[in-house]
Amino acid sequence: MRFALALVFLLAAAGPADAALGVCNKGGRAVKVAVGLFNGTRWTSQGWWRVEPRKCAALVPGKLLARYYYLYASDGAVGVWDGGKSFCVGTTDKFAIIGRGRCTERGFDRRGFFEIDTGNRLDFTQTLSD
Repeated sequence: MRFALALVFLLAAAGPADAALGVCNKGGRAVKVAVGLFNGTRWTSQGWWRVEPRKCAALVPGKLLARYYYLYASDGAVGVWDGGKSFCVGTTDKFAIIGRGRCTERGFDRRGFFEIDTGNRLDFTQTLSD
């Protein structure tokens, strides 16, 4: 019985909150999301995650190691969540790019990401809304 209760507790605790960095889409259209981060030695950007309306996705697993992360999201129409920190993004469904410079020369697009201040929390969920 204890094992069953522990299992139920663990399963109830699982989900987007387990992600160190997650994003929830509160809008009415699916969005594509990319994340940029600095791991202490180099900048990287990764994407694309497709997040359906009123769903969440885990972007960075485990504990957050940095205070600041950067996101870019688009619904493919008029909805864009962007900012002033430039990162390279891939043109395919999935990408992982090291470095933020010379995007076009390396065959990538450039997008402006907005900053997320996690306040040094171990996990954080960013909400996107219309």
